[in-house]
Amino acid sequence: MTLGMDYNTAAAAGVKALERVHGQIMQSGLPKALVDLVTVEKLVLVPVWREVGTLFDDTERAALAWAETVTRVAETHVPDVAHEAASAVFDDKQLADLTIAIGLINTYNRLAISFRDTPAAAKL
Repeated sequence: MTLGMDYNTAAAAGVKALERVHGQIMQSGLPKALVDLVTVEKLVLVPVWREVGTLFDDTERAALAWAETVTRVAETHVPDVAHEAASAVFDDKQLADLTIAIGLINTYNRLAISFRDTPAAAKL
């Protein structure tokens, strides 16, 4: 895979703005583990989170369900039932912050995929 464009340089101000959004998310009060889902064991199982029993707690499961619905908005149109389920777990601020975090990672993914950016781990 070859790099199509260095978007970090081409849109430096935009990338800096995204970094500020990330900083806000990290200061939002959402648990860092929920925002990052950083443990390798959990990370590799995110694609099958519905099938792994209780590995993900109720809050994580609610966040993952909301992330799937919001990420696939063109297909799901974020149905009321999804909003109701997420609202049963998260208060308004938490749900807004979580949705911003989801939007941020979707933006980073779209940049990296569109411009064929090699994942940082593969650059080592």
